[in-house]
Amino acid sequence: MYQDLSFMKVPLPEDVLKLKIYGDYAGTQKMIRYFLEEKDIPQALRKRLEIEQEVIGVMGGNEYPFTYDEALEIMTSHLRDFKKEELDHLKEISAADWIYIDGEVHFQRRFYENLIKTRPDYAKRVITENPEDEKQNHINQNLLNDNIHYMKEHGGRTVHTRIRSTIKAKKEFEEVGRKVRVHLPIPKVYEQVSNVEIHASNPEITYVAPFDAPQRTVYFETELKENQEFMVDYSFDYHVNYVELDPAKVSEEQPDFCLEEQTPHIVFTPYLRELRDELAGDETNPIILARRFYDFVTTKVMYSFMREYFTIECIPEYCAINLKGDCGVQALLFITLCRMSGIPARWQSGLYVTKYYTGCHDWAQFYVAPYGWVFADLSFGGSAWREGDKERWNYYFGNLDIFRMPANSEIQKEFMPEKKWLRIDPIDNQRGEFEYEDHGLRFSQLDVSQELISMEDIEK
Repeated sequence: MYQDLSFMKVPLPEDVLKLKIYGDYAGTQKMIRYFLEEKDIPQALRKRLEIEQEVIGVMGGNEYPFTYDEALEIMTSHLRDFKKEELDHLKEISAADWIYIDGEVHFQRRFYENLIKTRPDYAKRVITENPEDEKQNHINQNLLNDNIHYMKEHGGRTVHTRIRSTIKAKKEFEEVGRKVRVHLPIPKVYEQVSNVEIHASNPEITYVAPFDAPQRTVYFETELKENQEFMVDYSFDYHVNYVELDPAKVSEEQPDFCLEEQTPHIVFTPYLRELRDELAGDETNPIILARRFYDFVTTKVMYSFMREYFTIECIPEYCAINLKGDCGVQALLFITLCRMSGIPARWQSGLYVTKYYTGCHDWAQFYVAPYGWVFADLSFGGSAWREGDKERWNYYFGNLDIFRMPANSEIQKEFMPEKKWLRIDPIDNQRGEFEYEDHGLRFSQLDVSQELISMEDIEK
């Protein structure tokens, strides 16, 4: 089990890196085994290479399945009048995520969906348009805007939410009769969340993590039955206040917690220091500084579906260099820039949940006295900015909606009890984890779902 990801800051040997960049993953693993088994190497390098074995296993799996010709076929069959030159251009401008596998270009498994989601000009060219997609997008915007108007009118909002979450091994990875260890996320109790209650489970829960666990889960340990699904049904109260941040009201004294680096991701690299200095200039007011960082991420970073976070060596630097990333990638860049500037900042994640859609989501908190902890949702803010909705863009600097289930308050933290094998996602936990005694399963080997049962406004 290689959970200490801080060793990812150790550079890879040149020959390992050359094989990896070329996409010779079998050769990369062979070279790593040579270093581990035949050479007398420092412990730090050994730990780095052990982690890299797992990274290569993910990269060489089903993360980049489409060859160039297959990707071109997907685009030409789905989009009107799509030309090869367009795919070349998308690849050249890093709009379609790709890597080399055995020296040949392969595209990421969700590259087409990402283009349709983030580039309206391509969405308009879809041959078989689904009216439901546009309808769902319109409904989601209305939900968010209605929440903003409610929050501004009432000063806050409280809802009682009930969710059913499940996980199971796909049939071909089901090993009936073997001991399994399964974790499913549940709400963490803190200022937003109270009155968490577990209503049902299947099978019986072995252990429930403490209310304040940094990555809170329920844990099952049993012998696997045929077609067995692990389920937890829970509810909680969720409350957020509306705040309008005023730089003129900032206290002279500010706290000094949540300012540290956390390798390998929340790291004050030379490039990030240069970026911070460029954005900050001579400004010292924490609200103005945080807003500059928010504006940079929401207006300069293009939303993009990501490969597994575990395969990225430094997520904030990746975001700042490539100017793309999903909700968590953007949140980690914002958190890092804030901490570099003496502004306490921290992680939150779990689910975005409505009756129309439920899925994984990440966001950030930052602390400014006298306001205390406030929110920044970079991807929701960026989406609003791209749509020209300035009110919603401004709202997500300082505020959050009520369509959330927060399960995690920190990255890179162990479960209770700990997993035996490397986590599918060692950074965070929103979908759950599943392992046998001698190996764990990856997300591609699992079926995972989260379903909203009910959400009702309550007085608070």
